[in-house]
Amino acid sequence: MTARVMNRLIRAALATGATIAMMASMAACGPSAATPSEAGSGSGSNSGSSAASGSARTPEQITKSGKLKVAVFTDKAPFGYVDKDGKNQGYDVVLAERLAKDLGVKPEYTSVDPAARVDVLSSNKVDVVLANFTVTDDRARKVDFAKPYMKVFLGVVSPDSAPIKDVKELNGKTLIIAKGTTAEPYFEQHYPEVKLQKYDQYADAYNALLDHRGDAMSTDNTEVLAWAKANKGFSVGITKLGDEAVIAPAVRKGNKPLLDYINKELVKLGQEQFFHEDYRKTLEPVYGSAANPDEIVVEGGKD
Repeated sequence: MTARVMNRLIRAALATGATIAMMASMAACGPSAATPSEAGSGSGSNSGSSAASGSARTPEQITKSGKLKVAVFTDKAPFGYVDKDGKNQGYDVVLAERLAKDLGVKPEYTSVDPAARVDVLSSNKVDVVLANFTVTDDRARKVDFAKPYMKVFLGVVSPDSAPIKDVKELNGKTLIIAKGTTAEPYFEQHYPEVKLQKYDQYADAYNALLDHRGDAMSTDNTEVLAWAKANKGFSVGITKLGDEAVIAPAVRKGNKPLLDYINKELVKLGQEQFFHEDYRKTLEPVYGSAANPDEIVVEGGKD
C-alpha cells in the first residue's frame, strides 16, 4: 500500500469518527424522549398535566381529578391541626371540607409553614391555601385572595410572671415570631428596637415561649388567645395591635376561574351563616366567653 493511499484511509477514518462524535454530542444535548410521567399520557392526572404546563387548575379540572389540593396548618389549633387520630381539624379545615364537597371531590391536605404559603401556590403543589392567610398588599402581589371569612388584629402573649401589656414594654426585649407572619414586617417597620427571634414553624415558636427563650410572642390575636387558654401561666396582655386585617382563601396568581368559584361559594355560605356554625364547632369550645364571634367571623365575604 502506497503512502498516498494510507493517508487517504486515515483521513476517511478521522472524518467518520468526528461525525459519530458530533452525532452523539447532539443526541446528548438535544431533547430526549419523554418518559410516560413527563409526557402526561396514559393515566396521568389533570393535576400532573397542569403542573407540567405551568398552569393552575380550574374547578372543572379539579372535579375531574377527584381531589381538591389544600394547604393547611397542622400545628395551629384551633384553626388547622392534626388530632390524636391523625385527622385534619380546625376552623380552616371545615371550610376546606365544604369547598371539596361542593366540588364533588375529596380534600387532599398539604401541611405548610407560614413562610411557604405563597410558594406552594406558585409551584402548583396545591389549588388553594386555607392556612389562616392574612391579606396584605405584599402578598396580594404574589397570590390572588378571595373574599374574607375572618378578621383579626395582632396580639401579644407573655408569661403571667412578666406580663407585657403595652408594646413599649418590648423595647430591648426579645419577641418570638413565626417567619412569614404579619407580625414579622409589622415589628420590623414600627418597632425596630424590639429583638425578633424567628422560627419556621408555629410549634417551634410556642415551644420557645414555653422554654422562656423570649419575653413574649406575637401573631394573630385569635391564635394567641386560643394558645393562652390552653397553656396555664400565660396570658394575652395586648389583644389588638396594628390595624384590623382579614383572612381569606388564596389561589395562584391569575387563576380567575377558581377565584370566581370560591367567591361565589363564600357568598352562598354567608347566606347559610356557615362561618358562625364553624365558629361554634371549632372556636367556641376554646374561647368560651372570652371572644365574640361577631368580632371574628366574616359572612358572605363582607366585613
